[in-house]
Amino acid sequence: MSTLLEEINKFQESALKEMPAEALKQMDQATKELAESGLAKGLTVNEQAPDFTLKDATGADITLFEELKKGPVILIFYRGEWCPYCNLELRAYQRALPEIQAAGAQLIAVSPQTPDASLTMKEKNELDFHVLSDPNGNVAQSYNLLFKLPDYLIKIYKQFGFDLPNYNNNDSWELPVPGTYIIDESGSIRLASVDPDYTKREDPSKVVEALNNLD
Repeated sequence: MSTLLEEINKFQESALKEMPAEALKQMDQATKELAESGLAKGLTVNEQAPDFTLKDATGADITLFEELKKGPVILIFYRGEWCPYCNLELRAYQRALPEIQAAGAQLIAVSPQTPDASLTMKEKNELDFHVLSDPNGNVAQSYNLLFKLPDYLIKIYKQFGFDLPNYNNNDSWELPVPGTYIIDESGSIRLASVDPDYTKREDPSKVVEALNNLD
């Protein structure tokens, strides 16, 4: 079975050939600027995870600390169902779900999308874990992941048909930097993987390994 990295590389080999060179250059520039800014670097290991209550794809309230009573939580922040890298990531974690559950943990994915858009993501990818809606990115902000797209990148997204105001029901043009956390029952962050490059995601196998090594 392919790893998430292998699937991302395969996607890039085909998809990036079809994208205009100037658009790729500007997207790379935006990633570089975000990395150099020092913004949206995420929380780190041993910090306390902020609690939150968000609605899932069906509109039900899910509270992080209530879920932690059942065991550790893998918390994934993703950009949205319009993002092919996010789709690859969540499908890879769905495949790893039996191992995650065998380790006594569960999986929660959070994006700024509306519950309706989250439901589309959940159905499309046949996900058996919580997919939550973070209106206005308030939870992403509390995890120090939220950033605003520069104007030139907004223009490119519009050209590609990435209508974030429609997906997120606001016109802020803000997104979370993709991040993956393991949070233990005490609310302490035990693994933190955050990268300003949205094409890079933590492979589920490494997260499962970390889960199995929790003391």
